[in-house]
Amino acid sequence: MKAFVYGGQNKMSLEDRPKPEIRDPGDAIVKIVKTTICGTDLHILKGDVATCAPGRILGHEGVGTIEAVGRGVTTFRPGDRVLISCISSCGKCEYCRRAMYSHCTTGGWIFGNKIDGTQAEYVRIPYAETSLYPIQLGADDEAMVMLSDILPTGFECGVLNGRIQPGSTVAIVGSGPIGLAALLTAKFFSPSQIVMIDLDNNRLAVAKRFGATAIINGAGGDAAARALALTGGIGVDSAIEAVGIPATLELCTKIVAPGGVVANIGVHGAKVDLHL
Repeated sequence: MKAFVYGGQNKMSLEDRPKPEIRDPGDAIVKIVKTTICGTDLHILKGDVATCAPGRILGHEGVGTIEAVGRGVTTFRPGDRVLISCISSCGKCEYCRRAMYSHCTTGGWIFGNKIDGTQAEYVRIPYAETSLYPIQLGADDEAMVMLSDILPTGFECGVLNGRIQPGSTVAIVGSGPIGLAALLTAKFFSPSQIVMIDLDNNRLAVAKRFGATAIINGAGGDAAARALALTGGIGVDSAIEAVGIPATLELCTKIVAPGGVVANIGVHGAKVDLHL
């Protein structure tokens, strides 16, 4: 099969790899129909993720069709259309029982990191019964792949961890797919302001169309001052970081109000200074 492989810092290749096989009773083999690229994949290629070794097939998002299942899998069968969660969950460890699936002691974020991922024709899925979700016939594959990582990450890591409340003020730094997902799902909680900050006017225009109350292009270096001005100098109740570089996390700390929350979504490869 063809697979996209990480070869070390700034090295990548499309290679022929053996088709994966069932290893454990809870495994499934999925034929990939749609996958996509995460900002985390770009961090890996930059050499920022030490846990990902050269030779790894990248990718942790996708939808596909089950090709085969292990003898311990009873809820799925070959031919089923499935959504692949970016987080693998054993469903039994202490963290899974606390619904902290990303901290699963034997799972978590392993696709395209500690085991081969989804940017290939086929992928082996550990803990298939608790890491796959059925997709109804007729559902759009391109829409479904957004639910593999992008939308739930923006919602859980950004909106829920950001503790957005009705009438609160929110700033989202980064207007890419994750930031836009945070914007869309933040609206569930009826904040009074959602300020989007980015360097790209096209992305900011999309954010405005999706419901941002204000947009700020931070290219001039005055993003913090402009965000503070929108809140009467107080700062925002929730500042969501959706880029993954030290400067944007620092920006969030500058614009959050006393008693507010900074929710970090981005993966930061470099050292981040917290000016406390």
